[in-house]
Amino acid sequence: MNADDFPTPDVDVESVDPETLKDRIDAGEDVTLLDARMQSDYEEWRIDGENVTSINIPYFEFLEDDIDEDVLVEIPDDREVTVLCAKGGASEFVAGTLAERGYDVNHLEDGMNGWARIYEAVEVERYDGAGTLLQYQRPSSGCLGYLLYDDGEAAIIDPLRAFTDRYLEDADDLGVDLQYALDTHIHADHISGVRDLDDEGVEGVIPEAAVDRGVTYADELTTGADGDTFQVGNATIEAVYTPGHTTGMTSYLVDDSLLATGDGLFVESVARPDLEEGDDGAPDAARMLYESLQERVLTLSDDTLVGGAHFSDAAEPAADGTYTAPIGELVDEMDALTMDEQEFVDLILSDMPPRPANYEDIIATNLGQNAVDDDEAFTLELGPNNCAASQDSLAGD
Repeated sequence: MNADDFPTPDVDVESVDPETLKDRIDAGEDVTLLDARMQSDYEEWRIDGENVTSINIPYFEFLEDDIDEDVLVEIPDDREVTVLCAKGGASEFVAGTLAERGYDVNHLEDGMNGWARIYEAVEVERYDGAGTLLQYQRPSSGCLGYLLYDDGEAAIIDPLRAFTDRYLEDADDLGVDLQYALDTHIHADHISGVRDLDDEGVEGVIPEAAVDRGVTYADELTTGADGDTFQVGNATIEAVYTPGHTTGMTSYLVDDSLLATGDGLFVESVARPDLEEGDDGAPDAARMLYESLQERVLTLSDDTLVGGAHFSDAAEPAADGTYTAPIGELVDEMDALTMDEQEFVDLILSDMPPRPANYEDIIATNLGQNAVDDDEAFTLELGPNNCAASQDSLAGD
């Protein structure tokens, strides 16, 4: 049933925009959500939080005039309830139906699609290189990106196509010229914004080691090899080859202060190794990841910050609100970083989450082998990223 097919409620239903809902959750306010999507969609991804009560009752339960009392008893009548769906049509109908029965309800404007458009920029306060470093955060999928700016110049690491205009607008607001857009690897969970930014006059950079995967547009962009540097004002970004999650995975050391690790290392986990070569290639990729972590990442100063391209529900933000942590702290807290190679490989392969939704289509799009419009690209990447190995088995006590 399409959103336009739902009847207009006979009572006025207030809407809440996604940003306001997130502000309430972040402020610690108790929030009760009634998610009217199908159970399979709800189980794949939803809005969670310590102070969030989430109930899943599909919209079709409310289509009959006589709603089953077993359904109504699940919905609290002593507090405000925010109804949500995929795009906002079903939630408005369900909220109206409940309002007619005396419930205190509103509905989430634009549904989970609206939630997926939230994109926040938070300063990395512990970054001590030249200039200022921001971490972009997309709470719906856990995607992270980084904007470095100094002395009138800027660079973005791991940009998302859906927010191409946002990067350009932010650079304009900051009074800086966006010089570079750098990808750490061929992403499997979201559509990269590097090519779109390159079309806007920003120099797009992809890892040289990723080209052999079948990148169709490599001649149109700059390729970065291990040790290559990119100057942003007085700051230097250095490419550090760290294969494992993919064969082309390349981290970026931002002015010797933060290592943007892409999907190699996160603050709560390490990369999953099966998205490029599947189950058969995962053991070799896991061994490659172990070597990269031990020889290229953990050899950096303990004070070097790690900033991945994603965070999960298991991740705890730092005091500044960013998902970053010093290498030394991660070594102390993550058992996987102190294991021998075979223990590491066995652990990673023992418990991996489901692969990201539509990951094969997303990879093909990021390789340039598929062409999709902006709406298709946005729809492909809805949902959790699932690019990490299981956090439960990797963390220490």
